[in-house]
Amino acid sequence: MSDRLIIALRYTAASLITASGLVQVASLWFRPLDEIAVAALLLGAAYLIIGIGLFGQSRFTLFLAILVPAAVAVLTLRQVETLSSLQSTSMAAELLAIVLAAVVLWQVRNRPSR
Repeated sequence: MSDRLIIALRYTAASLITASGLVQVASLWFRPLDEIAVAALLLGAAYLIIGIGLFGQSRFTLFLAILVPAAVAVLTLRQVETLSSLQSTSMAAELLAIVLAAVVLWQVRNRPSR
């Protein structure tokens, strides 16, 4: 896989994670301020930090971009019986970001030495 494609996949994953974080932070203006809203704010802030980190070169952020959204998806699916359209769209974007980050991590870790 070419370097340009790896960079494009990484930036796409970064954009998806960052957009998901922005949506979670922006959701505070449309809901009452309670414990769930504060948790969404903290999760959105974590997504923003991961998204910004994905625009760099670190492998650690690739691990985080796989683990954090996967954990959130599992917890969401365990707690919610039926997903709303916004939740399903957000989950689809997060799952796509997980797949993209996994592909990039696989390519970066298995790249032959030059």
